[in-house]
Amino acid sequence: MAAERKDPYASFRFKVEIDGVGVSGFSEASGLVMETDVETFREGGVNTHEMQIAGPTKFPSKLILKHGLSDEELWDWYQNVMKGKIERKTVKIILLDPDPGNDELDKFSWNWVFREACPVKWSGPEFRAGTAEVAFESIELVHRGLYSGGTSSGGQ
Repeated sequence: MAAERKDPYASFRFKVEIDGVGVSGFSEASGLVMETDVETFREGGVNTHEMQIAGPTKFPSKLILKHGLSDEELWDWYQNVMKGKIERKTVKIILLDPDPGNDELDKFSWNWVFREACPVKWSGPEFRAGTAEVAFESIELVHRGLYSGGTSSGGQ
């Protein structure tokens, strides 16, 4: 009996949800990074190697979201930060079901949740008269933790 083939997920079928922000159709999401510091020490009498233990985990990258410029919601969120009105929001990146024939947007393969995200940089589009490119904006977010919201099969 042949084993079921399990292909890697395609990264182009995803959606981004931001609490209280109706923006959709993100073209890029990056910065899903966690890193655990390693602390090294020498143990007396052990001369063959150093001991290594896991230290605190940090989130060294900002979450970067790119979106076709269409409304002012991301701009307004960042403008509020500039005015001292910090609104932290939950941001979810959801990897959708790999079956291209499945149009159910609530059926997903995996998702990541960024707790208490806050914008720290907004970048507007680059204008070039000789191209027909879409005008993109990007927003960079810091956050207070990244965890998996699990898979559609219920894994955590």
